[in-house]
Amino acid sequence: MRHRPALRGRTAVLRSAALLAVGALALTACAGSDEPAAEATSSGPPEPVEIRFSWWGSDTRHELTQQVLDKFTEKYPHITVVPDYTDWNSYFDKLSTGVAGGDAPDVITQEERYLADYASQGVLADLNELDLDTSKIDPNVLQSGTIDDALYGVATGVNAYAIVADPEAFAAAGVEMPDDTTWTWEDYVDIANEISAKTGKAIYGAQDYGFNEPGFSIFARQRGESLYNEDGEVGYKESTLADWWQYSLDLQAGGGTPDAALTVETDAGGPEQSLVGTNKGAMAWFWTNQLTAITTASGRPLQLLRVPGESEEERTGMYFKPAMFYSVSAKSQHPEEAKLLVDFLLNDPAAGEILLSDRGLPANTDVRAAVQDKFNDTDKQAAEFLASLEGDIVDGPVVPPVGAGEVAGITKRINEEVLFGRLTPEQAAKQFTDEVKLAIGQ
Repeated sequence: MRHRPALRGRTAVLRSAALLAVGALALTACAGSDEPAAEATSSGPPEPVEIRFSWWGSDTRHELTQQVLDKFTEKYPHITVVPDYTDWNSYFDKLSTGVAGGDAPDVITQEERYLADYASQGVLADLNELDLDTSKIDPNVLQSGTIDDALYGVATGVNAYAIVADPEAFAAAGVEMPDDTTWTWEDYVDIANEISAKTGKAIYGAQDYGFNEPGFSIFARQRGESLYNEDGEVGYKESTLADWWQYSLDLQAGGGTPDAALTVETDAGGPEQSLVGTNKGAMAWFWTNQLTAITTASGRPLQLLRVPGESEEERTGMYFKPAMFYSVSAKSQHPEEAKLLVDFLLNDPAAGEILLSDRGLPANTDVRAAVQDKFNDTDKQAAEFLASLEGDIVDGPVVPPVGAGEVAGITKRINEEVLFGRLTPEQAAKQFTDEVKLAIGQ
């Protein structure tokens, strides 16, 4: 059983927030709520209550969220929700400052790398104890916010890490699209190398996958291992990590991916400037919620594929990742009202119809089905893809341990060293493991 991580305090949270440079585009969440509206007591209407709700994001997200809060206030007129929003880069600095000063929001939007930090400090309430209705959320998704059987965060919506493929690029190379239910890692390397060879590298077979640790998490899970185990420690063999990087070098050596310099430059450009997004590549690894941006940039239809190796090893490795989490402050003076807001965001169709895919495809599967007709074409495609995975996904990863926010930066830096040949896969695996252990206090 995963033990609650040791308290590391505000400094660890601030350090992690500063190092994390992941601008995750997120998609939506909400769905049908059976929570009754507050009833007047014999002495009159409910007492007025004010709660605060924090989140990060774009101006569009702020506007959509305010529309949802207006609907919530219509349902619960005695509850005033004070919006507390900012951009991603400053969100966790602001949150940690508020928490340290005893001024945490009542409802807090969380990211998976920081959930354990705040849970370990006693900042977050157990949503199970608040009796939040999670009956329409996949158990594997709920697991992603659970530590020691306590639900500290509930997913706003879900994504999956997958292959974004360009059928036109395959056709231009005269290469058939793979059967993603059976293809292996060797198939992935061979297909990418073949596409590059047949197009004279006018189209690269693939974009390097090594800058993002969820890709390795899937690879390890396929082998019955994990990036982190239930005790909050690394859960993989170094030889497994070395194999993951070796496939990357096999792609580079065979021409399936660009040289190191172009690979680093392409990664820095984000989804829109990816090889697939600029019609210069056939395959790349991205989150399903990024499909819209990449499709728009490419100007042509793209296709989501399962990652290679899902039928090759001991088990499947793909999983549903929460776009973000809703949490309730353990210090809230109004926990019941805070719970009602989270319930509305998750379980009321009125919220789902407004948010759609803003915070991930809705975690509540009934709401997802109810609003799916209102999704744009690429969100519909992502929703259908996620539905196709439901019978194959075994479970979700454990909550990342305290300090995991530093691992994104570690992964990018060491992957670059591998691509430029300054570290062998074996050396990189050892250095990565040593640095991750230090970051998470193992």
